[in-house]
Amino acid sequence: MSKFVREEYPSPIDPLRNLPYTILMNVQPVTLIGRYVRLEPLTEAHVPDLTEVGLDPDIWRYMLYGNIDSREKMLAFVRDLLARQARGTDLPFAVIFQQTGRAIGCTRYLDIRPRDRGVEIGGTWYGVAYQRTAVNTESKYLLLRHAFETWGCIRVQFKTDLRNERSQRAIERLGAVKEGVLRNHMITPDGTIRHSVYYSIIDSEWPAVKARLEAMLGIQPPGEHPDAGACHGTQPNRSKPRRPLG
Repeated sequence: MSKFVREEYPSPIDPLRNLPYTILMNVQPVTLIGRYVRLEPLTEAHVPDLTEVGLDPDIWRYMLYGNIDSREKMLAFVRDLLARQARGTDLPFAVIFQQTGRAIGCTRYLDIRPRDRGVEIGGTWYGVAYQRTAVNTESKYLLLRHAFETWGCIRVQFKTDLRNERSQRAIERLGAVKEGVLRNHMITPDGTIRHSVYYSIIDSEWPAVKARLEAMLGIQPPGEHPDAGACHGTQPNRSKPRRPLG
């Protein structure tokens, strides 16, 4: 992993608004390290773990990929994301559970727009045992922090199927603002006409959202805890994720 950028939290917010977007949004594979999860660049090597945790059809009910119920389908899914990465539109991650070192799901940046300093976080799924735990909260925290504080984004958006009320509640718990519904937005693999709910967080809202997520995750601000290094993810905590957060 030495060729990839590594990033651990927390880090200070810098005044990035006036820097050229060409300097800020240097989109490249990066490893984002938390206490419960590590987000590392997705590769075909993750396919066996992802196949094992992705067998429950409920995972795919509202996703846009169909039911991925075999190694061959998971490999095709991963290769499709890597092709999108090569085109510069997406940056996919395997979600690694720190306690075991195994992949337990995927997430990614998509609709990357350096000229407008905007990005979407989505395509997120986890094995059933890791849903509604700290896994999702920490994953989103790491992605949001990188987007706002490293890339200097002014907008991060999320979208979900209008039927997926659990996903909507999870996005709202992050502190994202609901913007509206795009009607007849997509046709899913099973032929369903999907309405999509859009949410966003903008740069002026990030400090409050960051504080909210850090409180949920129990992260102490720098200098306020005698064991600050352990609290900030420099030494991953091997305990199981707390419930419920994500």
